[in-house]
Amino acid sequence: MKLLLTAVAAKNVHKAAFYKSSACYLNSLANLKAEPLLLVGSSRALVHRLGTQVEVRSAFITEEEEAELLRELEPGLKKKRYEFDHWDDAIHGYRETERVTWGGACQTILARVRSVAFASGSSLLGPVHVLDLDKTGYIKPHVDSVKFCGSTIAGLSLLSDCVMRLVKADSPSEWLDLLLPRRSLYILREQARYDFTHEILKDEQSLFNGQRVPRQRRISVICRNLPA
Repeated sequence: MKLLLTAVAAKNVHKAAFYKSSACYLNSLANLKAEPLLLVGSSRALVHRLGTQVEVRSAFITEEEEAELLRELEPGLKKKRYEFDHWDDAIHGYRETERVTWGGACQTILARVRSVAFASGSSLLGPVHVLDLDKTGYIKPHVDSVKFCGSTIAGLSLLSDCVMRLVKADSPSEWLDLLLPRRSLYILREQARYDFTHEILKDEQSLFNGQRVPRQRRISVICRNLPA
């Protein structure tokens, strides 16, 4: 998966948020009150501008479905060592693989991911990217290569909660923090995917809205579409 990441150096000017939403798109007031807080941003205007381009769906899979994915993934991952010197310095403390063939239960899960994340008829990148971060691992700010990935990225979070930070590449004072609970699905589309770096915060920096979010080992299962 080495060709899929393009590292971007970004100086994060991360000031306190003054706009918060329980979802990355603007729902009715009833929904906002009912759902957990999953996103904080640097401004109301930024959240409005991104609209449905950033989305977090908590409890997207069940504990049983998570266990099914882990049963398929763990044997192969255990054969690999965690690496701490990624080829472009974008990831530290990781091991990764690509998977094309899945058992029936996992195929059903991935079909559900694709149905909510991608438009009908979209050309999808065949292999599913599996990224296993050690407890001490983290992902630096980067933008996935536009040469190999299209307009949408969708990822399941297994084993741990974490915080994903998006920072506008040419304006570091514009940012969003996404709380990605264990078993959630995140989706980045269009401007959020092309114009913002995204990163997974290391454990000692893992704060969301001022609250500590302890990081454990985390596996992400990532689907992408092909460039248009």
